[in-house]
Amino acid sequence: MILKTTEVHGVVQAIIVPHEASLSNAELFKEEMITLVSNGAKLILLSFENVNYIDSSFLGSLVVALKFAMPRNADICLVALKPDVKNLLTLIRMDKVFKIYKDFQHALEAVK
Repeated sequence: MILKTTEVHGVVQAIIVPHEASLSNAELFKEEMITLVSNGAKLILLSFENVNYIDSSFLGSLVVALKFAMPRNADICLVALKPDVKNLLTLIRMDKVFKIYKDFQHALEAVK
């Protein structure tokens, strides 16, 4: 299991458990995200609080999850990015694709 999830007021809060988001867990991550959306999640707040490293295969799985979510009127927001991960996402312009928030609380306030 890559994600630890809880649901609060209809919003799924998911924490990526591993410290490295890489090829070794990208496929399982994608499957878990798709399952959340398939089970009716309309908003997933995805926390990177544990993630120190992310590679291109994991980023690809993240984009696939978003592409799966969008036609189903679901959204994925990213929260609690460490500086290195946030800088990478900004460098490759993923900050234009995903909404990014400081933490769960800021994300919940922004979406209400």
